[in-house]
Amino acid sequence: MMRRTAVLDVVGLTPCLIGPHTPFLAGWMAEAAVASLRPVLPAVTCSMQASMLTGLPPSGHGIPGNGWYDRCSAEIRFWRQSSHLVQAPRVWDAARAIDPGFTCANLFWWFAMYAATDIAVTPRPMYPADGRKIPDVWTSPPELRQELQRRLGQFPLFEFWGPRTTIRSSRWIAEAAKLVEAASTPGLSLVYLPHLDYALQRLGPEHPGLAKDLAEIDALCADLVGFYEARGVQVILLSEYGIAPVSQPVHLNRVLREHGFLTLREELGRELLDAGASAAFAVADHQVAHVHVKDRGRLGAVRALLERIPGVEAVLEGLGHPRAGDLVAIAAPGAWFTYYYWLEDRRAPDFARTVEIHRKPGYDPVELFLDPAIRLPAMKIAGILARRALGFRTLMDVIPLDASLVHGSHGRLPETRAEAPLLATRARDLLPGQEIDATAVHDLILAHLFGQDALHANGSAAQPRLAEQTARRSRGD
Repeated sequence: MMRRTAVLDVVGLTPCLIGPHTPFLAGWMAEAAVASLRPVLPAVTCSMQASMLTGLPPSGHGIPGNGWYDRCSAEIRFWRQSSHLVQAPRVWDAARAIDPGFTCANLFWWFAMYAATDIAVTPRPMYPADGRKIPDVWTSPPELRQELQRRLGQFPLFEFWGPRTTIRSSRWIAEAAKLVEAASTPGLSLVYLPHLDYALQRLGPEHPGLAKDLAEIDALCADLVGFYEARGVQVILLSEYGIAPVSQPVHLNRVLREHGFLTLREELGRELLDAGASAAFAVADHQVAHVHVKDRGRLGAVRALLERIPGVEAVLEGLGHPRAGDLVAIAAPGAWFTYYYWLEDRRAPDFARTVEIHRKPGYDPVELFLDPAIRLPAMKIAGILARRALGFRTLMDVIPLDASLVHGSHGRLPETRAEAPLLATRARDLLPGQEIDATAVHDLILAHLFGQDALHANGSAAQPRLAEQTARRSRGD
């Protein structure tokens, strides 16, 4: 008999953050089995979520980061949402092979669009031709979109990412999950709660200002876990990665430019990276960067250059999948990679000073900050909004170009268990030990749903990595 399960992804949560500001989580975990989660490389949102849901590393599911260079279009694309980008079956496919009546709801886990889940909710702003960005969501079934926003209000997109992030976005997701559960009782609910991610990147994991954010996510978890458990739904609580303190931004593309590898295109006095024409360029993604080299005969030269850059700990030869870079740079402890390629700020592209997650050729955590050089930011923003209301197209250019503002990052493998993501469940008998591979989460979810025996009985569908890990530990491997 299937036991309904909810997986709550509390982004950025690590053992060192559990304490006086998280009384619910501390108490709940005291009665649960808790394991350190060993991330895949890179330990970033899209790669980790795909690995936990497929049971495979990036070389198997094809998601080497939050974005990558598309060699066919010669474009760098971040935060794409189609489920078809994941090149492997996911846990709901395996569950349906065990029980054809199984149902799944995906609340904001990535690559939700067009997946074979029964219910999906994911952010999907509207972009009218006049330049506006209007908060919205995409849902399956389509009519759920209107119902959720009628009951909960418009999804607070600008508090989900950008300098105005608050607990409101995670609370909206949690309330949507509760409405879906009450209406549909899915066998598996996947719920994304990103609130901690923002403050940890802004402040770093050791800042006293985190107390407020920890208390907010703790209260939200208390409400949501209590809701599910009162309805007989067992809860798996996990995180994707831990965020480490950083103080050293590393500008790989500027170094590649200075050595003649980058090609730029000038448009209206500003510089754009021309990836297709460049001899080598870096796609920065937190503490990992995918470096693409046009002429493989120059791989050695590019690698030698990267290895000499302060803040680069290691350079790997790809990640075993064609979407990954020819070389993959790993940041040293305390360092992270920017996408910056211009040498003068006045030549930066116009989107550099905006929240623009799709046009930037790399991840930009500086989008979490308002430019401190703006004396009256509220007045400037109000003026921009007023001009837009009058029909004028204008930039919301309030983001700084100072990478030193960022104090937390992730992507490299954690140094200690205290800095690693975690997984907790009250089904103690199902957890194989004090550590679990991210790829074993797939089978752990199936074991919660159907029991450990179902993994052995349906090995061809379930691919029981969790059972294999348990056996390895019992042998002392």
